[in-house]
Amino acid sequence: MTAPNQAPANHPVRQGFAIGTTVAAAALLFVAGVVALLQGIAALADNNIVVVGTNYAFKFDVTTWGWIHIILGIIGIAVSLGLFVGQTWARGMAFVIAALSIVANFLWLPYYPLWSIVIIALDVVVIWAVATWRPDATKTI
Repeated sequence: MTAPNQAPANHPVRQGFAIGTTVAAAALLFVAGVVALLQGIAALADNNIVVVGTNYAFKFDVTTWGWIHIILGIIGIAVSLGLFVGQTWARGMAFVIAALSIVANFLWLPYYPLWSIVIIALDVVVIWAVATWRPDATKTI
């Protein structure tokens, strides 16, 4: 039961906002996937592009980080394309890839802190949008 001043979860305005946010989240996930892919390629192409500080607890070789970002980027692009066409599997995978991206970008903080924080925030929006949108509540009879 909802409070008098709260809209129910399946209210058309709330669901419309969630659908719009899901489409935006799919676009953001696509862009984040492309950038992660390019970031991974840059890390593989030239280890001198990425500057690494000293005394970092989660230290990996830059080549390893390159492959991690390439894999996350490819999966992120595939999941975003699935979200665009409304695939059910993509909704579940969006949670997984966004959560993995949050962890990877948290560990990537010493390399590029501002970029990592922006991607973490975008991943949180992706998770919220996918969790809020209920496609069965927006269908009309």
